[in-house]
Formats: sequence, C-alpha cells, structure tokens
Amino acid sequence: MTRKHRAAEAPRVAVAILGRAPIPGEAKTRLIPRLGAPGAAALQAWLLQRAVAAALVADVGPVSLWCAGDPAHPAFALCRAFGAVSLRQQGAGDLGARMLQALQESAAPGGTLLVGTDCPALTPGLLRQAANALTGHDAVAIPAEDGGYVLLGAHRPAPELFADVQWGSARVMAQTRERLRALGWSWSEPATLWDVDRPDDLDRLLAAWPEAREALA
Repeated sequence: MTRKHRAAEAPRVAVAILGRAPIPGEAKTRLIPRLGAPGAAALQAWLLQRAVAAALVADVGPVSLWCAGDPAHPAFALCRAFGAVSLRQQGAGDLGARMLQALQESAAPGGTLLVGTDCPALTPGLLRQAANALTGHDAVAIPAEDGGYVLLGAHRPAPELFADVQWGSARVMAQTRERLRALGWSWSEPATLWDVDRPDDLDRLLAAWPEAREALA
C-alpha cells in the first residue's frame, strides 16, 4: 500500500477554531496601550484570518469557526469566504465550557483539534502533525510558553479536561496534564509554541512576520 493510499484512508480530524470578533475596544485589550483600540482590533483580524487559513491549508478535516460576537460580523464572513468553513456561535460560560461545547459539536471520525487564534506559529504542518498524533494517542496538546496551550485535540470530549482549570494562568497546561493522567489517557506534545498577548509578544510577531505591519497600519 502506498503512502498516498494510507493517507487517503486515514480518518478525518476536525479543526474547531475559537475566535473573537475584532471589535475596537474589545479585542486584544492588553495591547491597546501599544496599538490603540483600532490597531488591536486590526491585529485580532489578522490573527483570525491566519488561523482559519492555516486550518484550511492543513486539510485534515472539516473546519468550524466558533464566533465570540456576532457570526455575521464582516471579519467572520471574510474567513468563511476562504473556503469550507462553518460558522458557529460560542455558547455561554467560561472558556472551559465554551471549549467543551466546540469539541462536543465538532466531532469527526479521527478526533477533533481545538485551537485559538492567538498563535501565528501554528502552521498547517503542525496541525497535520497534531492530527497524525491522534492515530496513536487519546489526545494531543501543543503547550504555550506562558503555561497555557495553543491546541488541544482528543477523540472524545471529556468534561473532566475543562473542569476547575485556572484559565488565563500559568497553570493551565500543568492542570490539563493532571486531568489527562486522571483519565488514563495517552497523549502527545509535538511542539511548544507562543501566543500573542503582551507587548513583548507583539515585538516577536513583527520580527517574525513583518507583513503583519501592513494590517496594523
């Protein structure tokens, strides 16, 4: 059997993206002192588009965009125009509840990858690597340097993964590992990446992707 045939028979893995509408004053608020409200919103739009494009190029399975804000916002409509992207409304509750909902309602035969939009370094190649990891593990995670994670994938959405996690803290990934061990799951961590939250992160982004300056102009 050829590699092409094996890839063709691999179960499809869904990608569920949690994204926020780029509304000035509500998007990337920690970067408003540096960029101003319109600039921070423009950065959010750039990151949103990059995340959706990466998921479509990876082509591991169906892509859904879970919208915080009105799904009819032009930024979400633009992302939908990139390709086969279904738009869904994020539910109520804390981040864990919203992530669990996205995993529950984005099921695919090979599992589901849940990602945000704050990590420009999450490339199509890494998404494929994460999807492949689910063929031999119960879960996959890509930790963030700040102690969180930028991707979490699983074959089934276990509520325990999202219970009593200190969202926004440096303990998120450590607590998630504790939940995975308690479930008795095997998991893979194929990379550690960084996301864009603070002024230092912005400097790093602009050094790595100078083209982002055009979006902020």
